[in-house]
Amino acid sequence: MADRLTLVPIHIPQALDRLCYRYPSLLVDAIIEHEPGRRVVAVKNVTVNEEFFQGHFPGAPLLPAVLMLESLTQVATILLVQRADDAPPNARVYLRGVNDAKFRRQVVPGDRLRLEITLGKRRASLARAKATAHVGDQIVAEAELLLGVQLDETQIDPSAIVHPRATIGEGTVIGPHASVGPNVRIGANCRIGASAVVDGWTEIGDGTEIYPFASIGLAPQDLKYQGEPTRLVIGTRNIFREFVTINRGTRGGGGVTMIGDRNVFMAYVHVAHDCRVGHDTIFGPHATLGGHVTVENFANISAGSAVHQFCRVGEHGFIGGYSVVTKDALPYARTVGSRPARIFGLNIIGLERRHVAPDVIEKLKRAFRYLLQSKLNTTAALQQIQQDRSLACAEVQYLLDFIRSSQRGVTLRRSSRKAEEVFADE
Repeated sequence: MADRLTLVPIHIPQALDRLCYRYPSLLVDAIIEHEPGRRVVAVKNVTVNEEFFQGHFPGAPLLPAVLMLESLTQVATILLVQRADDAPPNARVYLRGVNDAKFRRQVVPGDRLRLEITLGKRRASLARAKATAHVGDQIVAEAELLLGVQLDETQIDPSAIVHPRATIGEGTVIGPHASVGPNVRIGANCRIGASAVVDGWTEIGDGTEIYPFASIGLAPQDLKYQGEPTRLVIGTRNIFREFVTINRGTRGGGGVTMIGDRNVFMAYVHVAHDCRVGHDTIFGPHATLGGHVTVENFANISAGSAVHQFCRVGEHGFIGGYSVVTKDALPYARTVGSRPARIFGLNIIGLERRHVAPDVIEKLKRAFRYLLQSKLNTTAALQQIQQDRSLACAEVQYLLDFIRSSQRGVTLRRSSRKAEEVFADE
């Protein structure tokens, strides 16, 4: 049965680092079933080269019963600290007691332990778990585990300057000489690096990492700005590397700069006032957004590239290194070059990495042929795509809507064959 189960991607060492006083070894090899917050099943392969066998019944090695309990405790810890959406653990676990432990069979090298934990009653700081160990179909050990759960505490370096009115979430760590202003709200389990500055009316979601010397939420670099209380809103689990600068909004641009979830901003990236960045984007080093730019989900803006104010970068769009984008960059496309940038075909690698279905990729390829390779003008090409029922899908419709809604025009200039060959070589 176990051979037919799908392995669950859980970072076991990271989770077990949250178990206090554990035995030095990891006694869990893999997680094979996981119902978040309810139940987990793991396996431990017992091998003769385990260090504890050397002095425990030499000549007749047995797995010590206390280590069987330790292994069950480690599995229970994984269940307790594992959070939704692969967020990092934010609690520590202590073994507080063991009730009704029974050991029904010896465990020897060569056995494969199946370790099952089911959570029972739980309060904020205490959890009960039913723990069972099997070898094959036979129960070899069972017990009730009492586990203490303690949420991470906020840590602020003594040299950091944190205004008393700032709101700091549980488990957040603020490094040496960092500065946090009075109107800042930082979520739980964030990391603020040494000498980073977070100021203004800024909200930062849980699990965000801000590296040393980053500047987040300072005043926009707009001469019309007169000090009004504009905002910066940042979602969860973003990464801002060294020397990144993110400005808050302006009154004329809606008053808010918005960053979604799970974005990566590499060193020296600049995001200007009133920008809108979606989810799961990647910005290479020194990438720059002018004011009022919109970057949609899964876009990738490579190193040294600049996007002109009021432009848009569509979903799954790829901007090649050191490009200058002065019109809207098409979704799903590779846009590369400077004044004018050109289209180097569909971003196939990016789409495949995001698990876009092959039939959707094929439809997008055919739609791009209408736009870039046919003799039709843009209006006629859009009509032809719309009328071609074989191209009907949400992604193609989004492409059409993106082009039709453009205010600055879109980049539809195709690359030359020679340029394509150079780009492929790179």
